[in-house]
Amino acid sequence: MKFYDCETAPSPRRARIFMAEKGLDIPIQQVALRHDEQLTPAFQAINPWCTVPVLELDDGTRISEAIAVCSYLEAAYPEPPLMGVDAADKGIVMMWEHRFEQDGFFAAAEALRNRTPGLKGRAITGPANYPQIPELAERGSARLEHFFRRLDEALEGKEFVAGPRYTIADITALVSVDFAGWLKLTIPDDCAHARRWYEAVSARPSAKA
Repeated sequence: MKFYDCETAPSPRRARIFMAEKGLDIPIQQVALRHDEQLTPAFQAINPWCTVPVLELDDGTRISEAIAVCSYLEAAYPEPPLMGVDAADKGIVMMWEHRFEQDGFFAAAEALRNRTPGLKGRAITGPANYPQIPELAERGSARLEHFFRRLDEALEGKEFVAGPRYTIADITALVSVDFAGWLKLTIPDDCAHARRWYEAVSARPSAKA
């Protein structure tokens, strides 16, 4: 297998943390997003959506999108389980993962890509160019403030966001919090549950992946 990555990008970091929790050592090929390598014909032949991560299997099959990569790895390497252990648990884990992706990760992307001068004309990832919309940057930041509050509420009385075990939902939430930090937005001081959780999950060795 081969993992197409960009070590500075938040989306492939979700898959790297997932792989680290599984104890997987998959060869990595870096893609220089800062130099638009993802837009070259060579990389578009690998992933026409021009994004990382991409997992290339031994038979040449390629899987893009972080959660799709994680889904494959969960099926191929089920221990430790990071996407639930039974039908109900799987549903709950993916419910929280999707919620935090929408409310946290995508909100940070919306704010960053519509604000950063270096991303002018690149407000949405992919092969097509889209103009920045300043109002969307403001909306993304506002959404992140709500994300922090929802995260805190979700963690009341729980060690991890989806229950007693560390899961992909924690990974997405962790990466979203760190992504928000690029915008100088952090978990408010009065969100004690979220701050306790963040300290704990950030201390896991996989968080450095």
